[in-house]
Amino acid sequence: MTERAAGDVFRFGVFEADAARGELRKHGIRVKLHAQPFQILVMLLERPSEVVTREEMRQQLWSDGTFVDFDRALNTAVNKIREVLNDSASQPRYVETIAGKGYRFIAPVALNGGPATPEPPVAATVENVSKSVLSAADELPAPPRRVVRLLLGLVQILYLGFYLTALANLREVDDLFLEANLLPPAVLMSVLVGTAAVLIPVRLYLATAAAFDLRQLPAKFARIFPVLLVLDELWALSPFLLAHYISVGFALGMTAILVYLPFAQRSLVLMYGRAH
Repeated sequence: MTERAAGDVFRFGVFEADAARGELRKHGIRVKLHAQPFQILVMLLERPSEVVTREEMRQQLWSDGTFVDFDRALNTAVNKIREVLNDSASQPRYVETIAGKGYRFIAPVALNGGPATPEPPVAATVENVSKSVLSAADELPAPPRRVVRLLLGLVQILYLGFYLTALANLREVDDLFLEANLLPPAVLMSVLVGTAAVLIPVRLYLATAAAFDLRQLPAKFARIFPVLLVLDELWALSPFLLAHYISVGFALGMTAILVYLPFAQRSLVLMYGRAH
């Protein structure tokens, strides 16, 4: 926190943050909040309705050159603040995420018994929420890491099952391509074999990364996600390759699941970076 805030007491809702004592109280009763999340909370309370950038927080809290996974540490600290305040990233009452920038404290704040600051305009909040359709890391929960790793591994096994099943039945797949008469079977077969040959190593890498708890996985996944998304959406049609064994309706239902699965996988990887 800054020297200016060192002796201040901030009141918001049923909470009171005493900067001098480093305490957060609810209804006058102290609640547990570690030093680093408390410092971030005070930074936000000092400038209610204003955006405090992630870079400002980094310089204030990690300016001594100590090596730290800053993004993960900040995400964890903000998540702790929200947990104590019973707040939500998707429907914030106190701490709002400003995508790509930082955070903003949106509830009225009274300083040292003075009048409360006004709430920010609703239109501004809606605008920031609607900028991105995909979930941001701070909007997602921080579940136990072992659960996220298990789910990520199961997703990779599911995809590998589709690839290997298709490759093991190339003759039947070729017959389906002939019956469909959409494109030359040779072209479709080249696409199938080529994409499977690319995706199998990718799935093995992701499964191994989850199994061995690779800390850099979120950053590495972010680089390959755009290409992986295109290939995964293409393979979302793969249940129709099993048309000789399942009904068209069941294949359609499985395709709908596979269309959504890449986005669920992305959310899992983001949660992986925040999991404890």
